Amino acid sequence: MDFEIIIPAYNEEETIAQVIRGIKQTLGETSKITVIDDASQDKTAEAAKSAGAELIQHPYRIGNGACIKTGLRNAKADIVVLMDADNQHLPEDIPKILARTDKFDMVIGSRSFSKFSPRDLANLFYNQFASYVTLFKIRDLTCGFRAIKRREALKFLYLLPNSFSYPSTLTLAFLKTGRTIKYVPVSSPKRKEGRSKINLFKDGIRFFLIILRIATFFSPLRVFLPISLLFFISGLGYYLYTFVNFHRFTNMSALLFTASIIIFMLGLISEQIAQLRMDKTEET
Repeated sequence: MDFEIIIPAYNEEETIAQVIRGIKQTLGETSKITVIDDASQDKTAEAAKSAGAELIQHPYRIGNGACIKTGLRNAKADIVVLMDADNQHLPEDIPKILARTDKFDMVIGSRSFSKFSPRDLANLFYNQFASYVTLFKIRDLTCGFRAIKRREALKFLYLLPNSFSYPSTLTLAFLKTGRTIKYVPVSSPKRKEGRSKINLFKDGIRFFLIILRIATFFSPLRVFLPISLLFFISGLGYYLYTFVNFHRFTNMSALLFTASIIIFMLGLISEQIAQLRMDKTEET
């Protein structure tokens, strides 16, 4: 099988060499590994090269998603494995993911969320919400550990953000355009060395935007329509209450009915915009 591994890294000198050595021990010394260094301020680049990986360096920090885009543009293999540099994606799980790439366009690692930390609870919410919108069982929306057909991934580069939310965008884009995905259970050990690059407040807001991305990117009407109906039912209920008790139609009822219509129209417009974006992808 023709594949290569892409690892985005920023200040991962404590773990990157161990990750690369683990991959080579699992898959063989000839494994093609490319580290995309996002202008690290430590010795990440030196550690990656000394461990035997090829290195591409950004001149300044752009973002985790930008590293993935750089890696996909420079990759040559048909199948690309994306994984993190912090030892939370185990090399031992790579063969399980690669084994399903003959039948699926993208195979994604699915972590277990049993600790019920704030991050795990947020991921469970994302998964449930995305499953509702896509009508597909999403087991892990935000996991970056995956194997993907490079030719298909390149069609969606213009949609991918430069931030940590690229996995959700990539998954939704594949589902929206009828491409096949498969979830495979993987281990997710607790980080032992280094520090996570995810800031709880800053990236909490960013991950909240994932919800908006899901709503507007995949199937806007499945989000806008229930909200529109809620306003309509509220307006109808308030109208019946005021009519029975005061025999009049109030401004509040008119406002609720108007909001219902506006939200529904916004949903229709968003649906058309989402379809146009996908049509652009299919033309490339």
